[in-house]
Amino acid sequence: MREIVHLQTGQCGNQIGTKFWEIISDEHGIQPTGEYSGASKDLMDLQLERINVYYNEGNQVRPKSIILSGKPGET
Repeated sequence: MREIVHLQTGQCGNQIGTKFWEIISDEHGIQPTGEYSGASKDLMDLQLERINVYYNEGNQVRPKSIILSGKPGET
């Protein structure tokens, strides 16, 4: 299975990256708390089939992401 590590840099990259993770998480049924909340059985199988591509699993699902910023407090 493939794995993708997402890299976002600078203020613009971090803002776009934040939106990216919101959309990907929504598509995979992941809540902001990192908990899975899928719908039907068919949809759940599809959402969880390749969740390891973008996320690390454990008690909570966490994105595989590297975030860099040149300024303190920049988001």
